Amino acid sequence: MPSFSPQSRAALLALPLMLLAAQAGAHTGEGINTGFASGFWHPILGWDHVVAMVAVGLWGAFLGSPSIWILPVVFPLVMAVGGAMGVVGMPLPAVETGIALSGVILGLLIAFAVRAPIWVAAVIVGVFAIFHGHAHGTELPEAFSPYGYAVGFVVGTGLLHMIGIAFGFLTKSEIGKTAVRGAGGVIALVGAAFLFGLA
Repeated sequence: MPSFSPQSRAALLALPLMLLAAQAGAHTGEGINTGFASGFWHPILGWDHVVAMVAVGLWGAFLGSPSIWILPVVFPLVMAVGGAMGVVGMPLPAVETGIALSGVILGLLIAFAVRAPIWVAAVIVGVFAIFHGHAHGTELPEAFSPYGYAVGFVVGTGLLHMIGIAFGFLTKSEIGKTAVRGAGGVIALVGAAFLFGLA
């Protein structure tokens, strides 16, 4: 019976949360009746958002401190700006393409263990956050408060980042590093499926 480090146990405990999100399957938030709840579930119920946001946490964990904490803070902050752009109707070209590319590129960065300087990593994450935020903002249900919705999707995004960070702790071992890089490959494939209209 293998023994697991506390970080590995945390990553394994996060797995049911990801599976629960996958079971939800929908992306519309149908039946959700508050702005906060709608915003919270929106990133969690869409695979295109899930893979990118988990990837941010994974890549941050792979890069180590301070990236492990900076990247998951940069993403929701910049995403909120993109969300505000979407709410006020400011156009942004190729939003769905940008979201799909976020999965492809972040997944490949993890798969190839790319160790970018912190400022480069933050810029990459921030650019993709604009697209994700804009999508959330334009899909804001008219009946709900944009403030509650914005807080909800930032919190939901933070949860997905934490799941990525938890799995990222597996990089403490060589086997774990291989597993995380493999997860990056899967994320890139999921992103490619959205990019080419296969998902």
